[in-house]
Amino acid sequence: MAEARTEQPVRTNTGPGRLLIAVYLIFAIAATSRATLQIVTRLDEAPLAYLLSALAAVVYIVAAVGLARAGHAGRRVALACCAVELVGVVGVGAFSLVRPDLFPDETVWSGFGSGYGYIPLLLPVLGLAWLYRTR
Repeated sequence: MAEARTEQPVRTNTGPGRLLIAVYLIFAIAATSRATLQIVTRLDEAPLAYLLSALAAVVYIVAAVGLARAGHAGRRVALACCAVELVGVVGVGAFSLVRPDLFPDETVWSGFGSGYGYIPLLLPVLGLAWLYRTR
């Protein structure tokens, strides 16, 4: 007699999820470092751009933690962060093209993440896809 199989849901912090968490952590470190340096040394040159970089850094940190926690609360946090990140990179990317004077320096989300190889544009899509896949 065949046994009934119950499939365990895939956790967000296993398999490809570990790579996704690693990329989020790398971006968290990069964005935090760059935003901190820009805010401390040149905030008066482009306050909006540099503060948005700091926001991006916080989003990356919280998204990484949410994905790593892998429980119901972690999943909800990661989902919210990926959604905010996607809206942020598309919104800031478009705004930086319309008002380049406000973005004299590259930031994580300006130009749709062009300074970072467009990974900031791809990352929330991958995050949302992974959350969907592991639901």
